[in-house]
Amino acid sequence: MRLVIPCLICLATPAAALAADPEGASLHGSVRLRIETIDGQARAATPPGETLLVTRSIVQARYRVGRITFGGDLIDSRAIAPMARTAATTTDVNAFEQVQLFVAADLGDPKAKTLHGRLTIGRQVADVASRRLLANDDYRNTTNGFTGARLDLAGMADATATLFYLLPQQRLPDDLDGVRAARVRLDREGFDTRIWGATLARPVGGRVALDVGAVRFEERDRPGRATRDRQLTTLTARITASVAPGHLDTEIEVMRQTGSIAASIAPGAARKPVAAWFGHATIGYQWPTGWKPHVAVDADYASGDRRTGTYERFDSLFGFRRADYAPSGLYNAVQRDNLIAVGPRLQTMPSKRLDTLLTVKKLWLASPVDGFATTGVVDANGRSGRDAGWQVDSRLRFFTVPRRFMVEADGVWLAKGRFLRTAPNRASRRDTVYAALAATAFF
Repeated sequence: MRLVIPCLICLATPAAALAADPEGASLHGSVRLRIETIDGQARAATPPGETLLVTRSIVQARYRVGRITFGGDLIDSRAIAPMARTAATTTDVNAFEQVQLFVAADLGDPKAKTLHGRLTIGRQVADVASRRLLANDDYRNTTNGFTGARLDLAGMADATATLFYLLPQQRLPDDLDGVRAARVRLDREGFDTRIWGATLARPVGGRVALDVGAVRFEERDRPGRATRDRQLTTLTARITASVAPGHLDTEIEVMRQTGSIAASIAPGAARKPVAAWFGHATIGYQWPTGWKPHVAVDADYASGDRRTGTYERFDSLFGFRRADYAPSGLYNAVQRDNLIAVGPRLQTMPSKRLDTLLTVKKLWLASPVDGFATTGVVDANGRSGRDAGWQVDSRLRFFTVPRRFMVEADGVWLAKGRFLRTAPNRASRRDTVYAALAATAFF
């Protein structure tokens, strides 16, 4: 650990981390069935078209006695009869996994308005700050699990803080046969891969809040698993003005990533310094009407590698993608890696049971010689240009039975630009069309 304990200031400590669990035992969960189909796949080395049926079952158990809470989440994620050559990976399949198994202790007295918090130790999920580096991804059929310790604090003159030291769970099995068969194998965590840091946040007036900070990620090879030996420090700064009817809202976040990375996964590969950037900006407005329409314009920049002596591709680590870009699943094409994205967003909530989302984004490559986002499509000579195309993303969610049964429909049209149509390892020249329909029952 060459970095002194880093400090990451976030907008707010997750409310769930400090809220007291009910006394005694509780059992909750959900079952989701989703069918996805895609044509004109944008990702390299995948079938140009595929239909996939996936299931996800979650059982959450809690037991609280005094200030101590014991918890466990069992998540079973499967693909039903996938094709022999499928785009499904461990982001879709992770059978019968104990993602969370923790003990949490409440510290201090929140009613006294003095320093208080919660210490959580064991297997857990993590939403940190803006969730662009660490997130519990709900759309994806599997989530990011971690093993370690997390301390959430509040009561410090309106400030909140989170300190964490976590070992990412490496989803297993990770071979194609194991994924297709949904074999049951306990995920692995170890000190060869770790992420750690701290968060601290406070409001600065009215609806405005500020966060700044850093996250450290470290990995190294182990027998049977070669890596790029990433050693990354990500500094962040973010200012937000929260959404409020009849007022402008905004979010501006900047991340600076430094450190080192191996030139390849080959043993003894030369190391390169890292200097990468990410920036996000949103300005929006919500009308004070019954449908609560919210219109915003989003802009994102994530640097790409330019084949110089310095590695410049931004690494989003364990961040979410659905809220900023588009679904994962079979689409899984756009993430904050070598990306420029600009466009409008419209969200409505006609009732407490129904909400909609529509986004339009113009997409470019930040570097024409690096792979575009998470597609794996690359033109090392840069002859295919920077234009990745236009993306239209839509979502509708409706609780047919309040709090008990929800249906969700998602659709994406990616009108491919010159790069995705002409790059040497493109998956298909056709525009990408993705659709998904899901039903979720909660208990």
